[in-house]
Amino acid sequence: MLQLNPPLPLNTPKGEGFAHFLIDYGPESDLYWTVFITDTGEIWTFSNREVRASKNITLGRTAPSSPRPAPARRAEADRSVIPMSAKDGAKG
Repeated sequence: MLQLNPPLPLNTPKGEGFAHFLIDYGPESDLYWTVFITDTGEIWTFSNREVRASKNITLGRTAPSSPRPAPARRAEADRSVIPMSAKDGAKG
């Protein structure tokens, strides 16, 4: 865990805020940003794919894309292969 000094302004699915901590669980895991949301004062932790750097005209970041929540993971049953009998119309 790294305390960011100064905190970094980020856009999150919950609104704009400042990241105060960065959590790194290792090479096979996303980075996680602990962000204090400006409007509500809430504290949330977001994965790297859920946040974007805030607008910074000096650095040429005039219209950063809006972050989107990570897609929900599908249940294991949704990933299963359709049985051959169902594919070719054969009965049971």
